[in-house]
Amino acid sequence: MPAWLDISIFGLVQFFMLIGLLGLVVPIFPGLVVMWLAALGYGLAKGFDTLGIVIFILITLFMVGGSVADNLLMGAGAHQGGASWWTIIVALIAGIAGTILFPPFGGIIAAPVSVLLLEYLRLRDWQKAWLAFRGLVAGFGLSYFVRLFIGVALMVLWWIWVWNG
Repeated sequence: MPAWLDISIFGLVQFFMLIGLLGLVVPIFPGLVVMWLAALGYGLAKGFDTLGIVIFILITLFMVGGSVADNLLMGAGAHQGGASWWTIIVALIAGIAGTILFPPFGGIIAAPVSVLLLEYLRLRDWQKAWLAFRGLVAGFGLSYFVRLFIGVALMVLWWIWVWNG
């Protein structure tokens, strides 16, 4: 493969890896999936040798784990704060709808506000609703750092693949 093509493939994949990593700031944006797709594109363009297969499997496992952990940590934080599971499900739906209708920050606003209002309607107690709200926000904060750590791990794994492939 000509050097210009190798450099172009590397640059394009690195660009999408960075887009995915920066996209992790937005809770509904599938940054880890974008990074996974970039790694898949790299593998399809350059080929999957043994190292590439092993690293791509690791990237896949990290991506799936990070995607699941994200929702679990936010939901668990809200539940620990006292929110009902129905409130958490509605807040997740509100977050997705908010992101689609008012990108990129609609979901970041819609999910916590939904928890606060629904818990107030359920309990008629602002203090308890506020605790559920704070739990969701704390879960979001923790999930952000988990997603960021996993995103950096995906990029490092891909770099190992590039430099040893």
